[in-house]
Amino acid sequence: MTPDTCPNCGADVPAGARACPGCGADERTGWSDAATARRLGLPDDEPFDHEEFAAREFGGRSLKRRGLPGWLLWTVAALLLLGLLAWALG
Repeated sequence: MTPDTCPNCGADVPAGARACPGCGADERTGWSDAATARRLGLPDDEPFDHEEFAAREFGGRSLKRRGLPGWLLWTVAALLLLGLLAWALG
């Protein structure tokens, strides 16, 4: 049975594919029920602490929110409404 995601490399596998388009794994080499991520040496019994991970990865820096500031969005929306109202009355 073809998996949705390759257990060997994590690539998306199209339905009915005979091998992974990313790494070439197939039923014989990596899709069997015995194929797992255990050989990667990843700990699966340790709880994941997101706060500790973020502090370690980003050095305690806070991540800035990207995008337009809220006041700017409201100002543009108000100006558009005023323009639409002026056009409708005009």
